[in-house]
Amino acid sequence: MGNILITGSSGFIGSFLVEEALKRDLKVYAGMRKSSSKKYLQDPRILFAEIDFTNKESIKEFLLKKKQEGVVFDYIIHNAGLTKARKKEDFYLVNYTFTRNFAEALIEAGTLPKKFVYTSSLAAFGPGDEVSMKPVMLDDTPKPVDEYGKSKLEAEKYLMSVTDFPWLIIRPSGVYGPRETDYFVYFQTISRGMEPYIGSRPQILTFIYVKDLVRLIVDAVLSDISGRSYFVTDGKEYTSREFAAITKKHLNKKTLSFTVPAGLVGGIAFAMEKIFSITGRMPTLNTDKFNIMKSLNWTCQVDVLQKDFSFKAEYDLDKGVKEVLEWYKKEGWLH
Repeated sequence: MGNILITGSSGFIGSFLVEEALKRDLKVYAGMRKSSSKKYLQDPRILFAEIDFTNKESIKEFLLKKKQEGVVFDYIIHNAGLTKARKKEDFYLVNYTFTRNFAEALIEAGTLPKKFVYTSSLAAFGPGDEVSMKPVMLDDTPKPVDEYGKSKLEAEKYLMSVTDFPWLIIRPSGVYGPRETDYFVYFQTISRGMEPYIGSRPQILTFIYVKDLVRLIVDAVLSDISGRSYFVTDGKEYTSREFAAITKKHLNKKTLSFTVPAGLVGGIAFAMEKIFSITGRMPTLNTDKFNIMKSLNWTCQVDVLQKDFSFKAEYDLDKGVKEVLEWYKKEGWLH
């Protein structure tokens, strides 16, 4: 089937991408840092590739060495990225500059793949309009509300600007599943009997289960389609209260539901950020996080994705949450 390089392989989505690519009989090279954990990369068929994205020349050296060994990457999924950072500049360094370094190294080494799939995010476009509640459309002007989304958008713009580069951009909405740590905090909060909301209006949320996402990404990398971008969800929309109800059902928990005024949360986030700036670190609750949490419309256009790849999610939120909570319990993350 060919050689595939998957960057960010040690992470949540990356480790599932490796598993999916192995299922398709691809020869998988797991791109990762020397210090990264191989906990979820135990399959003996995996070949490891240590790549230093901080330096374009070292990436070129790696690619040319592989070429001399007779290894050319037919496909690349660039999944490496930063979702949390101690400093806002780090988002741009990792998500934009490293991506640019990688693309330029591929061009200069003469090792362009048949397809280069970039794992971006709905955050690169930001939330939809909160008055009309219309979904974010593929031809809308992006309006990211956090530095993570802005850095992803910069990387997208760069890839789109490169002549004769076989890019394809995937923008998932909220990705959840086993091994994931951000939504886990929410599940843990519900498990402890608390059900918090910010502001009185419900958020409209969209999700994609990690197993559906990686199946779609590998379908995309093996397809004849390039030069396009897509949003990815399970095709459904959920309110924040529906999300809580599904979680409570599968945890068999009752909760204390309470609403915190958005202005209060925003003020705390701003203050925390100022305090932590003295140490050069970023608190968990910061202005970026608040901008995401207060946004009410995370719906987006998925009909083009469904048509181009005949994509239909196997997991809706109910099925996905049931499976992931079972995994957290089995692994001792939840009791």
